Amino acid sequence: MKETMKTNPGAPIAPSQVIGRDRLIENLWRTLERQSLVLSAERRMGKTSVIKKMQAEAPPDLLPIYRDLEHVRSPLEFVQAVLQDVEEYVSKLRQNAGRARKLVSQLGGTEVAGIIKLPSVAAPHWKSLLEETIRDLVENQEKKVILFWDEMPYMLGNIGDEAAMEVLDTLRSLRQTHTEELRMVFSGSIGLHHAIEKLRESGYANSPINDMYIEDLPPLSDKKARELAYRLLTGEGVSTSSNQKIAEAIAKAVDNIPYYIHHLIARLALHPKVVDEATVRKMVDATLSDPNNRWYMSHYRDRIDTYYDDEKRPYALVMLDILAVAEKPLLFKELLERVKSETGSGDREIALTVFQLLQQDYYIIQRPNGQIFFRYPLIQRYWQLSRGLTA
Repeated sequence: MKETMKTNPGAPIAPSQVIGRDRLIENLWRTLERQSLVLSAERRMGKTSVIKKMQAEAPPDLLPIYRDLEHVRSPLEFVQAVLQDVEEYVSKLRQNAGRARKLVSQLGGTEVAGIIKLPSVAAPHWKSLLEETIRDLVENQEKKVILFWDEMPYMLGNIGDEAAMEVLDTLRSLRQTHTEELRMVFSGSIGLHHAIEKLRESGYANSPINDMYIEDLPPLSDKKARELAYRLLTGEGVSTSSNQKIAEAIAKAVDNIPYYIHHLIARLALHPKVVDEATVRKMVDATLSDPNNRWYMSHYRDRIDTYYDDEKRPYALVMLDILAVAEKPLLFKELLERVKSETGSGDREIALTVFQLLQQDYYIIQRPNGQIFFRYPLIQRYWQLSRGLTA
């Protein structure tokens, strides 16, 4: 019998409790044998849990190093983080592995309680520091280095357009220089396409990740989502009409997304009565319309203001409004006709651009036969409720 589990909504998940990702991780390791990769997905799919599991359970011939970059706000901060991450490995290597540390010393860097501090005067030299740091690490050991950099798009947005261009180009150059010894994994909730598109608007013409494989992280399979829900229901001691049936209802209600499975069962554990399928449906709807925003669903609306300009934003909103209440999937020409009917106008080229962005941002999906619909029914239901589109 599978061991039971406790809910852990929003907190880090122990590698041993990451369910249903073994085959995916095997494929990711296979990809990393030949090239670096971008791990992309809608938020709450468990990207960080996957890469931390990979770090914890890496093959013995690999050296995995993880860093969350969300709060990095300059190239120098980025280099300081990389220096700190690799220092414990470099210090154990041969004596010739000290070029970066010598450069740090020359630039007036200090070390306090094992933490390297780079002075602001070192800022113009961040590129040399990064190159020497990586060179020290990869050239003085037999293991292949895997740099897991989480929330890379946030960092690029934080550091400014010109610096972001330089960082991306430098990282690509490092991958090309150390083709056998080094791999990078970029991940983030907000797609790199927004960051790179913003840079192109500022004159950036390069393709900084065209040597990397882009892998989407899907929700759990039906089987694994039900398994996770069952183990959590059992572990929390939720009183149900049937753990098997309620696990299936929970998985279906939240589109097999592990984060929402944890959250929903944590709330069901507080329910005073026996939980049945109707209870699950009512609680999901109550949570989606909850002004306290317990599942942070407002992100799906807020990020349109952040990442879609004044020209694209109205198209994105009206397209999603139309698809949220459409009785069946629509073809693009049907969607465009409805946009024109709703707004009185509709530029086809702008609509096509927004249509592509909405797919990249995981709002919608298009079947091979051209039919378009919301990618996740859970997000569609939230959109209906939050936009006042329900009957």
